[in-house]
Formats: sequence, structure tokens, C-alpha cells
Amino acid sequence: MLSSVSKNWWVFVLRGIFAIIFGILVLVFPGIALVTFVLYFAAYALVDGVFTIWSAIQRRDRENWWVHLLEGIVSIIAGIVAFLFPGITALTLLYVIAAWAIVTGVLEIWAAIQLRKEIEGEFWLGLGGLLSIIFGILLIVFPGSGALAVLTLIAAYSIVFGVMMILLGFRLRSATPTGTTSDRASSPV
Repeated sequence: MLSSVSKNWWVFVLRGIFAIIFGILVLVFPGIALVTFVLYFAAYALVDGVFTIWSAIQRRDRENWWVHLLEGIVSIIAGIVAFLFPGITALTLLYVIAAWAIVTGVLEIWAAIQLRKEIEGEFWLGLGGLLSIIFGILLIVFPGSGALAVLTLIAAYSIVFGVMMILLGFRLRSATPTGTTSDRASSPV
């Protein structure tokens, strides 16, 4: 699993970059209309879902590859729902985002536990999953504030999650499968 995941380290970095861009756009344009926010979220969820599915397909010969496939499908469904129904109420949008965050968070924690068998530093994915679950629960517990009032929280979550995905991606880039020696370790310098 490590070799296929580390080979596609850049997918995690791209997911992180898109999450950070999404978060910054929400912060820079706090007065955006709810429909525009729905479209930003939909675009992010679709892109994230496509990259996650692509990564899962690359690892389809590995055990439990379907978990990433499921995570990508959930992201794409959330994005499609947001694109098809941009006029949905703020409360409905909050519940769609909350459900998406909780489901992907659970799947990311599960994937981190599986990855733990092969590398150190997998906690970035697990921590990102935990952050997703906490974010989703906060949206469910405090729905009354509405989507516009929660934009700062959504932006902060997105930026922090993006940073965690980038850190995981670069960690995977430098990872070597268990039992092998990296070029750096064998270098006399």
C-alpha cells in the first residue's frame, strides 16, 4: 500500500492546495451570496472527489482500496447535490456539509489506521479525519447561526485541513516501504 500511496503523494498535496484555495476564497469574500458559496463548495467537493477516486483506482490492487473510492464518491455526491440545488436553505446546506465532513472524516481515520502499518506520520491523515468529524458535529450542534455566519469556521477548517493534506503528501513523498533503504540513508554524506 505504501508504494502506491507514496507514488501518488502529489494527489494529497493537490487536495490540500484546493482546500486552502477554497478557504481563502471564503475569507476574502465574506459577503458572498449563499448561492455563490454553494457553488464554491460544490466545485471543491467535486475536485476533491475526483482526485480521491483517481487515487483509489490507482491502488485498486491493494486491500481496502474501496474505502478511498467510497470517500471520493461521497465528495462527488455532495458536490452534485450542491450544484443541482443551489437555492437550498442554509440549514440544508449545513447538514449536507456536516454529513460530508463526518463521513469523509471517519473514512480518513480508518485509512490512517491502515496506513499506520506501513509508515510513521500517518497521523496527519487521522488528524485531518478527526478535524473533519469535529467540524461536522459543530455544524449539526449549532445550525441556527446559518451558513453565512459559519463561513469563517468553514474557511478555517478548509485551510487547516489543506495544510494537513499537504504535510501528509510531502511525508508520503519522502517515505520508503518498510524494510528498504532510502538513497539518503545509504549516502555517505
